Formats: sequence, C-alpha cells, structure tokens
Amino acid sequence: MSVGFIFLIFIICLLIAIPVSISLGIVAVLPGLFDPSFTASGSYVIRSMLGGIDSFPLLAVPMFVLAGIIMAHGQISQKIFDVFAYFLGKRTAGIPCAVIVTCLFYGAISGSAPATVAAVGSMSIPFLIELGYDKKFSTALVAVAGGLGVIIPPSIPFIIYATSSGQSVSDLFLSGIIPGLLIGGLLMVYAIVYCKKNGEDRDKINAKVNELHSKGFGRVLREGFWALLSPVIILGCIYSGVASPTEAAVISVFYSLIVSIFVYKTLKFKDIWRICVEAVHTYGPILFILAAAVAFSRVLTLMQVPQTVSSWILGHFTNKIVLLLVINVFLLIVGMVMDTTPAILILTPILLPIVTSVGMNPIHFGIMMVVNLAIGFVTPPIGVNLFVASSLTKVPVMDIAKKAVPMILLFLVALLLITYIPGISTCLIGG
Repeated sequence: MSVGFIFLIFIICLLIAIPVSISLGIVAVLPGLFDPSFTASGSYVIRSMLGGIDSFPLLAVPMFVLAGIIMAHGQISQKIFDVFAYFLGKRTAGIPCAVIVTCLFYGAISGSAPATVAAVGSMSIPFLIELGYDKKFSTALVAVAGGLGVIIPPSIPFIIYATSSGQSVSDLFLSGIIPGLLIGGLLMVYAIVYCKKNGEDRDKINAKVNELHSKGFGRVLREGFWALLSPVIILGCIYSGVASPTEAAVISVFYSLIVSIFVYKTLKFKDIWRICVEAVHTYGPILFILAAAVAFSRVLTLMQVPQTVSSWILGHFTNKIVLLLVINVFLLIVGMVMDTTPAILILTPILLPIVTSVGMNPIHFGIMMVVNLAIGFVTPPIGVNLFVASSLTKVPVMDIAKKAVPMILLFLVALLLITYIPGISTCLIGG
C-alpha cells in the first residue's frame, strides 16, 4: 500500500469529522490489513499503542494538565494579573501588556496554550472590555498570547517532542525561555502601537488602577507572592536537579492545591473531585491521540517513510536557508489542520534526520517546531485557542482570527529569527 493512499485516507477521515485518535488508528492498521506479510499487524499496532504511552516523561502531561486546572479554579491567574496591572496599569497599553505578561507566567505554570487562554481570558477579557478596549481586540490578544503557554516552560509539546526525539526535557524547557520572552515582547510592542493609534479610556483605566493602588504595594505583592512563586518552584526544582520534569509536575499539583485551599482559600476539599473529573476529561482524548500517533509513526518508520521523505527533500533543496524555510512553511500548514500532539509524534521522526543532516541542533529544531505549531493554535480551521476564546466572549472565530492577523505576523517574524539565529534557542544550554 502506498504512503500517499494512507495519508489520503487520513485526510478523508479528518474531513468527515472522525476523531483524530480514531483516524490515526485506522491508518495505522491499514498496511497490515492489505498486506498480511507486512510487519505491522493489528497486534503490533496495539502493542505499539500501549508501549508508546508507557513512558515516565509522559506522566508529566496529565500532572501539568491537572495543575493548570487547579490553578484556574483557584484564581491564581487573577493574583498574577493584579501584580502586573499594579506596575504597568498607568502606562500606555499597560493593562493589555499586563495580560500578556500574565499569559507568560501562567504558561509557565500550566504548560498548555488552551488552558492559559481559558484561565487568563475568563478573568481578563471582561476586565479589558469594562475598561473600554475593543471586544474583538481583547479576545484576539488573549488567544494569541495564550500560545505562549506552549513555548514558556514547562511545556507539554516540549515533553512530547522530547519523548519522540530522545532529547532532554530540561534542555528543551531551558531553551524555550528566550523565544517565549521574544514573542511576548513583540506582542507587547504591538499592543502599545495599537493603543496609541486607537486610544484608551484613561479615566476608566486610572480609576481601576487607583483602586488597585489603594490596596497598597505590600498587600498586592503579598496576595500575588504565592502565585508568582509557582513557576519559580516548578522550574527551580528541575534546573537545580532536585526533581525531574515529571516529579516537578507532581510537585506543581500539590503546590497549587495547598496554595488554593489553605492560602487563598479559593478552593474547598469538595471541589477536588470535580477538578479531577475535568482533568480526566481534558487528558483522556490526549492520551488516545498519543497512543494512536505513536503506533502510526512506527508504521511509517517500518514503511521507510522518513528515509524516503528525507532523500526527496535533500535531493530538491540543498541550500540550508531554503530547506529550513520549506520545512517552516510545511509545519505552518500542518499546524493549521492538525493538533500539536499527533503532529509532533508523526513528523519528528521524519523531519529530525533532515535537519540534523544539515547541522541543525535537535533542541533548536524542537523549539522551531513548537513555535510553528503554536501559531497553529490561532489559525483556522483547527485554531484551538480561537475556539476557547470565542467560547468566552461569543465573538465569531473568524472575527477573532482577522483581528489576530497583525499579532500572527509578529509571531512569524519571531519564528524566522528563531529559525536562522540558533543562539536565541540554544544560548542557555551552551549550544
């Protein structure tokens, strides 16, 4: 059976709305069904699915999902926002910039872009609208800034890439810091330009900021201290060697529970069961996608797809600059139509040998791949962040996407810088 036919079946399955996990399972067993002599029989596919999720690093994914949900219900994002609004509120675009920085910090807690949009957006979008900011702009800003949740460590896609490529999770986390700050900085520049051009209701903003200032610096910092300490503890445990990323994820769950229940008192013990159920509902589909994508990627390896694609690309694109540009365009297209997890698991074994053959650091490629796919979070038709943001404000997805275009263009600028200046990604790991 030809590879082209397999991918055609996969695309058809997606177009007729068959879930991604089931679509991947179908195309994984097809070669064995049509050719009994093919190594990947039905039992092989099932063993691959079970073996693929039997991974210690992958245990970090449900833990970070659970921690993110606890922190959302525990209003930790609100505490973080108050701190940054206190310092930035009176500046031009101060409140939108505070939202972006809050997304940076919350992304460093939850590791998930949709979780960042849901947690920060549910709190900040109504606040921005109340202060006179355009509803579509406010929604688009949170949707795009929420994409930083998969670039600023800890990041669930980085964990998936590390599992698929054999690279160090800690190195990927460390390498994501500067790219995340770069993109956050560009978004803040855009917010300032937008607000200078369209104006702000300074009376409403100053009234709200003065209300925050009336609490006093000590009280605002005291209330936000434990929330701001969250990423410091999580990342500090990893980089100090006290805990592995998986163990740090478990620490983040207990830390968020303790802070939410005993410090902020925004959660009660009776809420834990509901939060756990929500976490299972969130992670369940991811688990099935992970299992099916691992099986499909192994079938592709047996069919020698990585070698075939590598030979074709290297045969047609010998210039490194052009080669990386072609891969970026390909990843951007994939990010528009496929979820991040299966895209990483399927494409890493295919693309990694190609980029390493032209001297690209695998860690650098991992950052480039995740930034590409992060753009997919805010581009139709999949655009998960767009749908999450739309559910919060009832603004149509396409209206959010149109308003997000300038910010997506800045994301693309950052992508090109990250692609062609390796030091942005690797300087913190000595690469």
